[in-house]
Amino acid sequence: MPRDETPAPVPAVPAARATLVLFGAGDFAFNLYWQAISLYLLFYYIDALALPPATAGLVFLIGATWDGAADFLAGAAAERMRLSYRRLVGLGALPLGLTFIAMFAVPAGAATWALATQIAFRTVYAFTNIPYAAWTTRVAQTGRERSLVAGLRMGFGSAASIFVALALPWLVQRTGSYDFAAAMLAVVGVPLLAIMAWRVPEPLPRADSARRPTIRSGLAALARNRAFVALNLAAAAGGAATALTSQSVLYVFRYVLDDAAGGPRALAGMAVSSLIAVPIWTARARAKGPRAVWFSAGILALLLPAGFTMVAHPGGFATAAFLLAMQMAFTGFALAAWTLLPDAVDWGEAHSGKRVEALAFGTYALVQKIALAVTGFAIGAVYQANGFVAGTVQTADSLYAIRWLMLAGPAVLIAAMLAAVIAIPRRRDPQGAIRPA
Repeated sequence: MPRDETPAPVPAVPAARATLVLFGAGDFAFNLYWQAISLYLLFYYIDALALPPATAGLVFLIGATWDGAADFLAGAAAERMRLSYRRLVGLGALPLGLTFIAMFAVPAGAATWALATQIAFRTVYAFTNIPYAAWTTRVAQTGRERSLVAGLRMGFGSAASIFVALALPWLVQRTGSYDFAAAMLAVVGVPLLAIMAWRVPEPLPRADSARRPTIRSGLAALARNRAFVALNLAAAAGGAATALTSQSVLYVFRYVLDDAAGGPRALAGMAVSSLIAVPIWTARARAKGPRAVWFSAGILALLLPAGFTMVAHPGGFATAAFLLAMQMAFTGFALAAWTLLPDAVDWGEAHSGKRVEALAFGTYALVQKIALAVTGFAIGAVYQANGFVAGTVQTADSLYAIRWLMLAGPAVLIAAMLAAVIAIPRRRDPQGAIRPA
């Protein structure tokens, strides 16, 4: 057997399609919260709370760094505790909604309060979301099922992104209150997570995989898991490129293009393009494997900025078209990563004899959150270094920094991502056929 192929485990009974759909719907609830902080939290700090950009970036950096630490702690706790993943998700649904509301109910200028509420939310989010993510290793067993689950989760996540991009600014504009808008999102998210946790069964792991490793031995197994290490590096670079682009959108439209209303529309359009891209990438992943998706999406994401830089004076339409196409590529990154993460767990078990589930997902999330935290801090630091002042006419240097940070930064990160993807080993499909991963 070639070294880079994972021996097939005992075939499992395929999950019912309705079960996979309901499970995937859980990501609609999680993305109501996640997309709100990804798209609007830094903007909320700078424009609504009037925090200096560097201070806002530092608050975001600390919060997101803690987010990664909380993900790791949540994975470690879930790996050792006897509670099922579904119970952890159900117990966390209500506290998650309440802390989300508190995060958008901060007094103007209160950086300490902003940080405290962000840390509270991210902690509860980690202890709810990591068990949900680890659950995917049990709810779907084959490569094709995992591609389908990743596609369903991303489809529901994209739908949530559209909803947030359109509903959150609309609610804020109508009510003048971010906390009320956050409460409306929580009213949707809390019951959806509770219903999903109640109705979706959680298959038990095989008897020979049920032994829970110590945290130290689990981390050692992950460090030796070449598939897991390479996947983390690739996903971190791709996630940072995605964040650098999406978090630049509001600034590009408001300050570079002088079209403040165009920013939320562009974000909503990007979410729609994700929704369109998900079935396309899912079909390709099920036919050719997620590695093929990752390479195709990465090449597309390198070509698009190169073409966009050739446009002398791009307006709102050209910029929106560029962003929508980039988002389709970013969707391919994420779908491939989420499909390959359960495979990396299987690959590690086959090569070390130890199955590390929740700890693997927590460690993966830690690495990704550190990448996102550094990205948010970099945006604030670069903007301030180039003279950015919120709510005013920007200098030429500031406008130049906003534009090129959105174009050159992601291109460098995507090139690094593709180098890491090459190092991800292949796997043997649980159904017995050798398939590219």
